Amino acid sequence: MQYSELGRTGISVSRCCLGTMTWGSQNSEAEAHAQMDYALERGVNFWDTAEMYASPPTPETQGSTERHIGSWFAKSGKRDQVVLASKVAGRSPMTWLRADGSPTTQTKAQIDEAVEASLKRLQTDYIDLYQLHWPDRPVQIFGGMTFRDYPPGYEGFEAILTALDAHVKAGRIRSIGVSNETPWGVMKFVEAAERLGLPRVASIQNAYSLVNRVYEYGLAEVGMREDVGLLAYSPLAQGALTGKYLDGALPAGARKTLYNRMQRYDGPGSQEAIRGYVALAKETGIDPATLALKFCDSRPFVASTIIGATSMAQLTTDIDAFDFEWTTELSKAVDALHVERPNPCP
Repeated sequence: MQYSELGRTGISVSRCCLGTMTWGSQNSEAEAHAQMDYALERGVNFWDTAEMYASPPTPETQGSTERHIGSWFAKSGKRDQVVLASKVAGRSPMTWLRADGSPTTQTKAQIDEAVEASLKRLQTDYIDLYQLHWPDRPVQIFGGMTFRDYPPGYEGFEAILTALDAHVKAGRIRSIGVSNETPWGVMKFVEAAERLGLPRVASIQNAYSLVNRVYEYGLAEVGMREDVGLLAYSPLAQGALTGKYLDGALPAGARKTLYNRMQRYDGPGSQEAIRGYVALAKETGIDPATLALKFCDSRPFVASTIIGATSMAQLTTDIDAFDFEWTTELSKAVDALHVERPNPCP
């Protein structure tokens, strides 16, 4: 396993990050513990969760993922071997994350409540990377393809950083990051941090995969020049890049089968593009998941790629992919497919 520095923090994270959002929905506590045991044995020291998880978000499962991680920490005593990332929700109509039933927003009061609640569920006194799950301001994310001018009104960048800074100074948070963010948003956070001496964004967690390379159009330059590493999520396009959903297939127990929430990966041209990458993998004698994951890992702006598995077989395949040797020929081949059908799943 290879490792990267998280921004300018000096924190070393594995190039493979263990995603956890299925724990508490598709995966039981025992299965979550088994995944953590195995991942750590394989050198994966970086785990990502969120106050909102399990996913899809429901009042019944909210917080269950963090509780499963917390019970593993308590049982194993290995908290100090893990770089733990969690997230606070952005502005949304969800009313079940806050004690008073308020919709979520990134005010100081809500950040304070979210941090304390996550620490309690996680059974730890610090979080290594605390991320803003999506912006407080309304922006076009989660698959939006056209510009939309939203009404003004959101918590200011300086106010959010000041709220997070209090937790950094208290030792509850070691570093901060953003997620589902735009180039303008990243630069506003960086500028405010440098101007006011507040915590500097170390990472950005955005969707990035063979069928969604929009990060390269603006954010890649920002990330590389400002030392804000990409934590690539959905590198398998929620499993679509394995080919298991081609031709309308709905495997038992798969997320699309269970939740019907994969419209982001069902847009025009998506099936043709996915079919091309799956065919390329088979032509070169590798697993389609290996092609998709190692593609992300090979990018110079990626600090870590977030995997997610519901079975130990999937987890083994995913972690094995990071030992695969990427080649110039594979880069040329995937770029050629990308030019033919660019970003069908933004």
